[in-house]
Formats: sequence, C-alpha cells, structure tokens
Amino acid sequence: MTMRQVRVHGPGDVRLDEIEPPRPGPRDAVVRVAACGICGTDLSYIRRGGPAGPGAAPLCLGHEVAGIVEWVGREVFGAAVGERVVVHPGNDELGRIGNGAGEGGLTSALLIREAARGGRLFRVPDALPLDVAALAEPLAVGMQAVHRAQVATGDTVAVFGCGPIGLFALATLLDRGIDRVVAIDLNPRRRALALALGAQAALDPARDDVWGELARLHGTTPFLYGPTPATDVYIEASGAATVITEVLQRGRVGGRLSVVALHYAPIPTNYLMVMMKQFSIFGSMEYPRRFEDAIDLLARRDLSSVITHRVPLARFDDALGVLRGAADCGKILVTMGEDA
Repeated sequence: MTMRQVRVHGPGDVRLDEIEPPRPGPRDAVVRVAACGICGTDLSYIRRGGPAGPGAAPLCLGHEVAGIVEWVGREVFGAAVGERVVVHPGNDELGRIGNGAGEGGLTSALLIREAARGGRLFRVPDALPLDVAALAEPLAVGMQAVHRAQVATGDTVAVFGCGPIGLFALATLLDRGIDRVVAIDLNPRRRALALALGAQAALDPARDDVWGELARLHGTTPFLYGPTPATDVYIEASGAATVITEVLQRGRVGGRLSVVALHYAPIPTNYLMVMMKQFSIFGSMEYPRRFEDAIDLLARRDLSSVITHRVPLARFDDALGVLRGAADCGKILVTMGEDA
C-alpha cells in the first residue's frame, strides 16, 4: 500500500508522487497529517529544484504541519497515540522537515525521526482546530521577527508586506498591546486582512504617501537633514528591495529594522545613514526559543481569518496556482481529510 507525497524532482518539476509509507523505528513517531501550509519558501525550492538546487533525491515539501499522532516507538515518552499535535520541522543533523530532510508534511503520514529526543511534537488544545493549529510554524516566524526587533511597550511599528508572515508579525504585536501598527501592502485583500486583525491603518504604496502617512500617524522626530517619521520599528516582510533602501533613508534616528523576507539578490545599503542614525538592522529567521508560544497565541487569539484557501492534497496543483498569484491570498492550507 502506498501514499501520496508532494516532491520536487528538479527546477520547476513538482509532482504528487506515490511513495511507500513510513517505516518508523523505536525512537520515531508517525503523525497522521490533517493540514499543512504552503509558502513562498516552497515556491523558491520548486523554482531552484531544491533548497540550493537539485539534490541526489527528490525533495519532500511541507513544513507547516498539524495532525494526530498515529504511532510512537517504544523509546518515545513525550507523545502518545491519538494526541493532536503541531510538528516542529527541526534543525539538526537530521535536516528540516520539508526543507531538505527525507520527509515532508505534504503527505498523509509523516515520519518524525528521533521523536524520543523531544522538542518535535507539541500538543494542541482541544478547542483549537487542527487546520488553524497548522499556522503555528509561520506564526512563530512572524513572532521571531518581532522578537528580533526588540519591540517594547509604547513603540510604533510599520509592517511592510501583509502576506502571512507580515500578518503574523502584526498579530504578535497586537497581542502584546502594541496597537500603533501600520501595515503596508499593494494588495487590497491583504490590507483588509491586516485591518481585520486590528492594524492602525493599512496603506497602499502605489497610491498612498507612505512616509507622509507614517509621519501623520506616528508623529515626527528631528534629524540633521529634516524631520523623519517617529516610527520606531520596521518589519520587512514584503521581499521588495526598495523597502530596505527607503527605511534606511527615511527612518528615524535610533530606528530598528527586522528583515524576515527572503532577499536573494544584494541590495544597495546606505551605511552613512546607518551610521548617522545609529540605525539597527536585524536579520530574522526561524522561531522563538519557546516554539509553543505560537500555539499559545493561536489558542487565545482567533487568527483563522488569515486562512483564505483550503485545498485538498489531490488538488495540490490548484493550491500552487493560488500561491503563485500570492498577492491576492493569505495563508493557503493543504488538507488531508476529515481530521482538518
């Protein structure tokens, strides 16, 4: 008996393959997947043929996973059959699930190697639907972007890019009482999602004077060459190179920039402005030290509105088509059956 798995075979070559089911060992577990998100990282892997180009074997996709524990090895004590869980993709010598490891979450049954070590399976509260629980991984990415920027009570923030990561950074800020947060995105649907979550304002950079509006909403502060918006923190989740250039040119003295979007090409940077403004730039990747903080936030704050598309695994190509036109969607979930 076989099962289906989304795998990348080379640049632009992604397939829904029939593969053998997991063969777990005594230190492993198996999760019956309910839902798995897809994201821009998956698109980059498909385009390149793998994380850094084609590898020796097809790449299994899927790293935003929630499901039900179906099997545990005799040496695994931190999980039990029947538990509802979120899967941490991992980051060790075993690789990262959906990011180069031998396993990926876009399948019905996911092998969790070395589950006996702990830190890979996190329980989901009974009241939290599993498809919403699958948001934990990207939420943790947005949460880390906020952590890296050292956002404090009373800060004002601008979030560039209202895709899922930007929206989850926004949700993290609002959950912490940081309510003067302006969202910036070209797409009206994504701006509407930001406003629904509680953004102070949502600006269209193609039509609005973004820097004038930030000055109006957050006030101004002096600089040698004239006043700047007093916005304290900028979160770059758009992937647009011009954002970084403009933030350094037009941001405040003592400002902070957290870069969580993927930027593959070099970006010209005005280090004179960095020096004169004593501006801080933070790279942000992966998750907070306590991964379950994301699950806790999902349990106390309804973020289900960020999910705009739910597509069954058999129609993965449809989900991929929506993602490729990503400007008009929030989070896309691939579902595996009734457990979602």
